[in-house]
Amino acid sequence: MTIPILAAALFCVLFAAVQIGSIAIAIVRLRRKTPCDHDEYPPVSLVRPLCGIDNYAAETLRSTFALDYPHCEILFCVADATDPVAALVNGLIAAHPAVGARLLIGDDRVSANPKLNNVVKGWRAASYDWIIIADSNVLMPRDYIQRLFANWRADTGLVASPPIGSHPLGFWAEIECAFLNTYQARWQYIVDTFNKGFAQGKTMLWRRADLERAGGIEALGREVAEDAAATKIVRGAGLTVRLVDQPLAQPLGRRKASEVWNRQLRWARLRRVSFFIFFLPELFSGGALPTICAAIVAHAFGWPVFVCIGAFMLFWYCSEMALAAASGWHVSMLHPFYGLIRDLMLPVLFVSALRGNDFVWRGNAMQVERMRPMRMTAPLRPRLQELAAISRKRLRELRARAS
Repeated sequence: MTIPILAAALFCVLFAAVQIGSIAIAIVRLRRKTPCDHDEYPPVSLVRPLCGIDNYAAETLRSTFALDYPHCEILFCVADATDPVAALVNGLIAAHPAVGARLLIGDDRVSANPKLNNVVKGWRAASYDWIIIADSNVLMPRDYIQRLFANWRADTGLVASPPIGSHPLGFWAEIECAFLNTYQARWQYIVDTFNKGFAQGKTMLWRRADLERAGGIEALGREVAEDAAATKIVRGAGLTVRLVDQPLAQPLGRRKASEVWNRQLRWARLRRVSFFIFFLPELFSGGALPTICAAIVAHAFGWPVFVCIGAFMLFWYCSEMALAAASGWHVSMLHPFYGLIRDLMLPVLFVSALRGNDFVWRGNAMQVERMRPMRMTAPLRPRLQELAAISRKRLRELRARAS
């Protein structure tokens, strides 16, 4: 067996082990039910920034009024009074007079992030010490707030939830589910298992004092993405970002190819600029490279290549289907096909994220910081310097022995 064939075989086994191991860890984590240690929950201010009419907007915004929580004020935020979503919200407020809800209109330009600018007025108007910032396209279950508090601990600085795609209509919505659920959410819950969670802007539960100590709501403008800034603020305070045990659904409806691509490209560029070291391994993620390795091994041993490729792909993507089924997420019998399309897109996304800096969010042209290798690799320098010092010490010891 030649070295390239041996390397392909080892990579194939390694990738398969990582696939099974990561899915097993994610299933255990997602099926965990954190015991609630709160007898009474504190009053909460719920801030929902709005911009335009999303698919299922009426359903997601209406779910805000059905929350089973005793003390919650609801603050909807719109930058422009002519936004069509304002009329929808006003209708919902009128239909639920017993719920304490208000619509705030205005645009505070505190950053280059339009969403954060929209949130500022809600944060400042909030009456309570606990504040939830939740996107308009999150479908909230009745125990939404209780779920967030159930994961709060003494060392917690933020509780968040990644979006889980639901109600997909059509091919590209299924592709987006394959991205959101069994790929991105899976890896987020794996790092959360080791208390290294990342904030997700879809839902964030804050204790007001924690963010105020960091400079207030404006501090979230230190990064292009407010959730990246939130992660760094929480970790900088020596606290932990935690994810809810049961992530929250985002109804997708019908999606266009351009919508899915632009969203994933935006997120990839934001990950690149905010967490470059964690972004780099994405080049090797997905099932495309392991399948190529399996094909090389099959050809070297004279096995039927296409049969082996098909068997390996079934193993790879059926394991993802098992994760979705165990977690109660949407799962399609065509997921192996959708997962393959997703994984063929991943290398192209990675290269596109490296090559460009521009993206568009809800009609707003934005830009991430340009590539600066020295700054991006800064988190590695202390470790590299430590290794260099150890190497120099070891070299001196060897020279001393030789003399």
